[in-house]
Amino acid sequence: MWQLERLGSGCSLPRLLLLVYYLCALGDCLFVTEYFTRTPRKLNAFNSFASVELFHFNVPDDTMMAVWNLITFKEQGGTFGDSCPNRNVTVYFRSGAPPVINPLYTSFPQDTVVPGSFAVTLTWTLPNRTTGAFNVTSPLPGDWFLAAHLPKDEGKISVKGLSEECQYLFQPQLIVQRLVGISVLYPGYFIDQMIPVHNRSALYKVFIPNYISKVKVQLVNCSTKNRSSDSCPVVLKIRARAPPVHNSSALDCREWNPCELDTLVPAWEQWYYILVERYLTNSNVYFRIGVQVTDCSKTNLSKDQSQPSSSMNMPQSFGTAMGFSLSETLSVASLPSLTQNDSHLHTSEDSIIYLPPTADYNKCWPIRPTLRNELDTFSVHFYVFFGPNISIPPDRAAVFAINLMPVLDSGGVLNMELKLNMSTLKGANVTVFGCLNHGMPLFLRDNSSLKCESEIEAGFFLSVNTSANITKLRIPYPQTGTWYLSLRSLCGTEHGFEACPNVTAEVYMRAYLTPCINDCGTYGQCKLLRTNNYLYAACECKAGWEGWGCTDNSEAYSYSFQLLSTLLLCLSNLMFVPPVAIAIRSHYLLEASVYIFTMFFSTFYHACDQPGIVVFCIMEYDVLQFCDFLGSLMSVWVTVIAMARLKSIIKQVLYLLGAMSLSMALQLDRHGLWNLLGPSLFALGIMAVAWTVRTIRRRRCYPPTWKRWVFFLFPGTMIATSAVALYAFVETEENYFYIHSIWHMLIAGSVGFLLPPRAKPDAKVTPLKRRRGCGYQLCVNEHEELGLVDPAIISINSICTS
Repeated sequence: MWQLERLGSGCSLPRLLLLVYYLCALGDCLFVTEYFTRTPRKLNAFNSFASVELFHFNVPDDTMMAVWNLITFKEQGGTFGDSCPNRNVTVYFRSGAPPVINPLYTSFPQDTVVPGSFAVTLTWTLPNRTTGAFNVTSPLPGDWFLAAHLPKDEGKISVKGLSEECQYLFQPQLIVQRLVGISVLYPGYFIDQMIPVHNRSALYKVFIPNYISKVKVQLVNCSTKNRSSDSCPVVLKIRARAPPVHNSSALDCREWNPCELDTLVPAWEQWYYILVERYLTNSNVYFRIGVQVTDCSKTNLSKDQSQPSSSMNMPQSFGTAMGFSLSETLSVASLPSLTQNDSHLHTSEDSIIYLPPTADYNKCWPIRPTLRNELDTFSVHFYVFFGPNISIPPDRAAVFAINLMPVLDSGGVLNMELKLNMSTLKGANVTVFGCLNHGMPLFLRDNSSLKCESEIEAGFFLSVNTSANITKLRIPYPQTGTWYLSLRSLCGTEHGFEACPNVTAEVYMRAYLTPCINDCGTYGQCKLLRTNNYLYAACECKAGWEGWGCTDNSEAYSYSFQLLSTLLLCLSNLMFVPPVAIAIRSHYLLEASVYIFTMFFSTFYHACDQPGIVVFCIMEYDVLQFCDFLGSLMSVWVTVIAMARLKSIIKQVLYLLGAMSLSMALQLDRHGLWNLLGPSLFALGIMAVAWTVRTIRRRRCYPPTWKRWVFFLFPGTMIATSAVALYAFVETEENYFYIHSIWHMLIAGSVGFLLPPRAKPDAKVTPLKRRRGCGYQLCVNEHEELGLVDPAIISINSICTS
């Protein structure tokens, strides 16, 4: 289809200029250089296709060379990461749709076919930067996709903000060289041409419409200025969708007359490029070139029915058949008159001759369209008119067309299902064969090889019979355009498969698009991803399951392991029960309520956070996660503030401010390191100030007893430090369930040690000596409030002592 040449990191501009000069040997050519670039993106370690960075390019028509410049560089803390380790960067290329990659060599789901792509690996040539240049000669036009990723890592869970992370950035750039003004040929028209002595070759293109079973390129009346040789010194080369190159395989046409090249089962609605290349001659080469097609849709064709503007269904931009003028771009020589064998040619101009298309008596069958019903993104059903049951007659094939929209449909999965109706077979040994091909149908005829392949493209084979009456086919990331499904019923005999007499098979067909294969199964999640304006879907697996559809269970967690991990993470929160009891016993009721809140939401958060099937969610996952993180931070906050032994009103104000500040911080960044360290350090600062003030006032160390330091503060501090160290440096994806459970128990245990004892009541303070007369005023006020009418009847002493 196309050729890839690796130029290496030393590819420079002079090499590209030499390439352009070489390509200009095609004739009187005009090249246009176009440049495309994409924004650098951070690469991720590969876990699934959801972790891959996807880049989308569009290669213009008539492109002779596409050069991708791949730039990879490191960053650490906003500067060049010279100290970052070298990690290989793998880049995948595919035309028409995103590449289907499998770097971990996992198994694909059943009945899934893997479209081809190619990969390159970049290695580092400089401490912080490396480049690679890769060129594709004569690439297919249209969409091209690049996918890049880093190797799979060890699964370490790093705390955000603990250290400057090494980032590997990737930026692809595309430079294309395309031809402008390629001469256009029309099917059925012959035109006189010449290759000047200073040119090596001449390039043409012709558009092939629908219902063409054969394309024949003919070169007649070939001659040179010095006619000393009996052979035509040219080589014919033809290729679909992209211009052929000089070093590609081709059919050499060296006979004087005729010189022709046939292409069976051509691609429909595509450009075909024809290269006429000279060899071993130093003179002008004169020839008459034309393209003759065979129309298989009709058995009888007249001149009026076969005009390019009508039955050939030519693009409207072509204009009339005489709208082009090759004589203006290439010299036209005076050629001898046609031979007697060419008497059927109809001359319309001096240098342009029309030849009606021939008919294929081995006719192709009508193609039935399908109805497109869009339900959602990548959720499309294709319905057959008067279906879904399809009757397949014994004497011909049933052909259906499925049209995938450009760009929109290439990011999902194309599903095809066939089911044979056994009641219609009448006991015959019938097998229904199907070929799913892109761009053109492949008609299975009698006594033909049962292969879904053509000269330019391979298809996908399906079959149903009496022993296996159901078949399925899944194509992830299918190429857009028209897909053709050809169904033919044949009966098995001792001589092979032959046409079934008087048996019309009936098949139930179902064709549809889905985002992912089987919605990624039980152990996966189908994610809708976006790169710029391009949407695509991919599976993200869990519980050790891997693969494109999360069906590879080679490293999957067992049910008992999932149950054990869930119970450990949930039940480890019961270690908060002792701190709750201590807090209630010490009259720290507000702190006890925070511990209960933390224990409750941490338990149900981890019950909902499990990757397997042992999952229980009492509310939305995001709400549970927020409450778990808030409870954990509030537990640290209220414990340290309680250790400061502040006045009640000050402590309540700090509790309220802490709750509001932590909620805001978690909403901004839930996984940041300073969300944990910031409040903890601030609370420790408040505690240190309070303890220092008490130490200065009392002139003795606070807390005053050595037992408090030895048996409570020191063990609690060591337990909390160990918990933070495990959380920050030891925890990985593999050991998460038991390391995080230990974290729960250590944090809860440290709270039990660090929570201060119940505050002793203050000593009884003797009442101050009251001023003389104060009691009288007080009593009068009380008397007035009681509503007494005559306060004079009550003695002052009795009032003051009451």
